[in-house]
Amino acid sequence: MSRWRPPSPSSTAIITREGFERLKAELDHLWHTLRPEVVKALAAAAAEGDRSENAEYTYRKKQLGEIDRRVRYLSKRIPSLKVAEGVPADREAVFFGAVIELENIGTGEALTYRIVGPDETDAKQGWISIDSPMARAVLKKRLDDEFEAELPSGRTRFVIVGVTY
Repeated sequence: MSRWRPPSPSSTAIITREGFERLKAELDHLWHTLRPEVVKALAAAAAEGDRSENAEYTYRKKQLGEIDRRVRYLSKRIPSLKVAEGVPADREAVFFGAVIELENIGTGEALTYRIVGPDETDAKQGWISIDSPMARAVLKKRLDDEFEAELPSGRTRFVIVGVTY
């Protein structure tokens, strides 16, 4: 039996200005602040002698690997991102960067989401990726439009009650 899996679809390379600045700041912090500290601690742990039973050395090696992995990812991802600036001419339609207020038609529950790039999603803040099923279903819809979205709980109907940028 083969372990081959088809490659996952690539995420949309779009981001808000704030998200772009956050990623650049993270890369700068990892490369110029955190990595030198870990390298110094790794060198000190390596100087203690037997590395096979040195938990500090093992921990620092793993930590350095994680930092280098994230730095490599950010170094490739940041140049490929397109920063979406400004607001669209039609402010009643839903596009990237919109804060949308929805009402679940079945339950009457009110929901608020902001459509952002895949690199800046945050469920606690209600920021959803433009690649998510909800965002795909609501894109280009207008104020007071009804739409269906395929969610983990099944198909759900919503109405757009507010759009802001």
